[in-house]
Amino acid sequence: MVVIGSGFGGLFTTQSLKGADVDITVIAETTHHLFQPLLYQFATGILSEGEIAPATREILRRQRNARVLLGAVTDINLTEGTVTSTVLDQTRVTAYDSLVVAAGAGQSYFGNDQFARFAPGMKSIDDALELRGRIFGSFEMAELVEDEELRARLLTFVVVGAGPTGVEMAGQIAELAHRTLRREFRGIDPRRARVILLDAAPSVLGSFGDHLGAKAMAKLDRIGVEVQLGTKVVGVDGTGIEVEDAQGPRRIESVCKVWAAGVSASPLGRQLAQQSGAGLDRAGRVEVAPDLTLPGHREVFVVGDMIALDGLPGVAQVAIQGGRHVGRQIRARLAGKPDGQAFKYHDKGSQGYPSEPTSLRQGVSRQGRLARGRSKLGGWPRFPGGAGRTVFGLERAMSCW
Repeated sequence: MVVIGSGFGGLFTTQSLKGADVDITVIAETTHHLFQPLLYQFATGILSEGEIAPATREILRRQRNARVLLGAVTDINLTEGTVTSTVLDQTRVTAYDSLVVAAGAGQSYFGNDQFARFAPGMKSIDDALELRGRIFGSFEMAELVEDEELRARLLTFVVVGAGPTGVEMAGQIAELAHRTLRREFRGIDPRRARVILLDAAPSVLGSFGDHLGAKAMAKLDRIGVEVQLGTKVVGVDGTGIEVEDAQGPRRIESVCKVWAAGVSASPLGRQLAQQSGAGLDRAGRVEVAPDLTLPGHREVFVVGDMIALDGLPGVAQVAIQGGRHVGRQIRARLAGKPDGQAFKYHDKGSQGYPSEPTSLRQGVSRQGRLARGRSKLGGWPRFPGGAGRTVFGLERAMSCW
């Protein structure tokens, strides 16, 4: 069995088959499992790399039927039952009886990939490291320069996308400027920094509903984040960002920009679709069968951000539950029992953190009713594999495990 990807879908599929009579080869582009919901805290210096990205080999070290290989999968051959992966100058072809494709999703710039040079996304450790350097570097450069216009440009931070990631990132930069760094410079006052959150949509946290969106807006306003909605980005360069809103085009001068809008599924989804005849949605996700198999190929499962099924969101819990579902299907087949049961997703809610220590949550109560509100953080669990420090914001993903 081959599992492509070491994210939530790939990892939970593999762990669910511990002790089963199956040999598992996990092929991933990185050597770590990334706890993506906390990337924004790594990017702003709160957490270290080891706290959000433990080594995949370490996680699976006690699972004797699992092997981990480094490599970027470049080709899936459904006819031959093989996966081709490369790393540096090495190419490897791995055969499979069963295949799980959990390669995740990347950043989408909606056809404007040239924006990436000036406004990095936040989907990987490398992305977060780049943003970390740009954020702290902007404060350092502002301390050095004498020109007030250049200083203002350096102290203006723009976050594009008002979903959970964008809201959390904007809030964290504001906390950094107004609290964490306020006494660390002599030539500038970090509290004068502008943090702007842009989105073409009419509300923030649209998936959370109007009630929590309004609460998020109020909280962002209190911590000094300027929210500009109904604002479309039309251009990005090294010193600013061009936008259009109801009043027409305008420019925001800013050196540090963060892109938190839009995702696109792994290009492996297109390979699967072309070979199997399965459909793709606008984000490149594969239209899978109800049991998460690829239509016409019961030996191939697709999990996590790569699936288009019943409007399921691209969140960690879909990948986690999907991975466990695939594990049950494989075990049923090994035991000669009926398989093919439809995947049933249990929505355990969503939670976002505009700032510490406030969170906004939307979930389902024990009675099955929508539950929503605001909570204070405290007494949260420690991140497994990390340095043992308390992690604010961890509940957003951990509460759903």
